[in-house]
Amino acid sequence: MSKFTCGLMVLLVTLPLGAMAASPIRTLSDDEVIEVLPTITRSRLTATETGRAPKDPREAVATSRRAITVARQTGDNRYWGRAQAALAPWWDRADAPVEIAVLQATVQQGRHEFELSRKVLTAALAREPGHAQGWLNLAALERLSGRYDESLAACREVSRAGQALYSQACELETRSLLGQHNDSLRGLAQLLTQVSDADQQSWLLSLLAEARERAGQDAAALAAFEQSLARQPDLYTSIALSDLLLRTGGTAKALAVLAPLPQTDAVVLRRGIAWRRLGDPRWRDALATFQERVAELKRRGDDPELHGRELAMSALWLQDDASGALALARKNLTLQREPVDWWLALQCAQAAGDKNALAELSDQWSKTGLKDARLNPGQPASGRLVSKVTP
Repeated sequence: MSKFTCGLMVLLVTLPLGAMAASPIRTLSDDEVIEVLPTITRSRLTATETGRAPKDPREAVATSRRAITVARQTGDNRYWGRAQAALAPWWDRADAPVEIAVLQATVQQGRHEFELSRKVLTAALAREPGHAQGWLNLAALERLSGRYDESLAACREVSRAGQALYSQACELETRSLLGQHNDSLRGLAQLLTQVSDADQQSWLLSLLAEARERAGQDAAALAAFEQSLARQPDLYTSIALSDLLLRTGGTAKALAVLAPLPQTDAVVLRRGIAWRRLGDPRWRDALATFQERVAELKRRGDDPELHGRELAMSALWLQDDASGALALARKNLTLQREPVDWWLALQCAQAAGDKNALAELSDQWSKTGLKDARLNPGQPASGRLVSKVTP
């Protein structure tokens, strides 16, 4: 089991641009290959599960959870669609079982439909206030929106639901974002002493690594990321480690971390950035791959600007369009406001030489209460280009 799905843990990864709305596929023959599934998954769906919507709610929950697990493990977002298909008979129904409503919200989070997800969660929690997973998801949504007081309130509800460990981790992560670094680091280290399960240890070490980065403790963060991956490899933490390495000059090592990962947009973009820094012409192939995915989104009628973070990354570091990147990054802030989103916008403003934008952005993020050493002027800040729901 992945560290982020252990017990009540949930991971929300940034939706790669290859994710699309489901549409009918008509084949010319019964043996035509229409899809090649990822090879590095630890959870698989049966042919029956991928071909119909279960009629029994318990079967639907189990099928949807397995699809979500595969989507997180591999970055293959076709599985978000399969998770939705499993829930289809109850999708958007006010009387849907609360467990199914929470899973719907999880799928919507994975697709960047954050406001829709919040509405579904709020309604579900009004019906079942003791649903710990729902409160965890809501806490993560509030953090993503830069609403830290609301996140803390949701974390406390997790404790009332009887899940003290996850409530404490949830609150410590949020307090770390508010700059309470020493207390958060001590608290996470203490939680580590209370668990023996490798998945839980890996998850807590990942949270600890991120908290150390926010506190400006890069060497300690690197060690915690490596310890986390040693206990349980996963996509999110591998990318997080590559971010740290790219920020601190470990470009070649970052490529080694990225090499075995599924080729999600987050991975493709980072490999392109690393190759370009090293003078490797393969960065152009990475850019072409990314641009083709954007074009495919447009052909299918989807909105690429839901993925403004990735578009801004590409514009800034692979297309040398700082002004265009700044516009994309600022628009992205209307969708999500994690540290990486502020950092990316600040980097774009600095690269564009736009002092007014730099001052405005600095003022805006400081008003949220966010405290992160990577956002300080003059710091070679790193961003996290995938997101997660924790604990």
